[in-house]
Amino acid sequence: MDQKTPTSQPLNVPADNNPAGNQAENKQRQSGRWKLFAVIAVCAAPMIGSYFTYYVIKPQSRNNYGALIDPRDYPIPELGSTALDGKPLTLDAYKGKWLMVQVDGGECQKACQDKLFEMRQLRLMQGKEMERIERVWLITDEQPLPTIVMREYDGTRLLRVKPDLLKAWLPTEAGTSAADHIYLIDPLGHLMMRFPKDADPNLVKKDLSKLLRASAIG
Repeated sequence: MDQKTPTSQPLNVPADNNPAGNQAENKQRQSGRWKLFAVIAVCAAPMIGSYFTYYVIKPQSRNNYGALIDPRDYPIPELGSTALDGKPLTLDAYKGKWLMVQVDGGECQKACQDKLFEMRQLRLMQGKEMERIERVWLITDEQPLPTIVMREYDGTRLLRVKPDLLKAWLPTEAGTSAADHIYLIDPLGHLMMRFPKDADPNLVKKDLSKLLRASAIG
């Protein structure tokens, strides 16, 4: 008995009736993705630039006066800090600004007053950029502050801190203490520079000016 071989039936594949329309849709999607990436890149640029500056560009390639500090080694710790009225207040309150920071006891003898004067003048010398800078005095004891000092250097941010916590944080040069230096914290909250004892104000000014020009943050 003869058996009939079944005939293969063609598969019904739906035809692409509008290839031009699909190509246009794909191009539109791709364009939308690129626009999204561009927006993300613009928003992230300040953060990326800051991290690139700290972690990629080597300090030896810079012509700076202050000693650069790797912020990964010195993250800002809990300092037990308060305002003069005893209410909790931390350095985070001034995030978004460049912070010039000095350390000293409340009695504030001549060396302390000299640093307060230098920080005030250095800020003024930045001209229209000075609003990007805050001056901070970390007070290491409970001594009352001299009224004349508070009046003369009005505008300096005053925080009382625990001296032991502070000492464990701030790096110093050999033979010096934290009270001998002015430190710089960037607007992202990174400790990033220490100026030498009895620093040359003109050279400190140059460092500040370079950083403000180069930075898109703060």
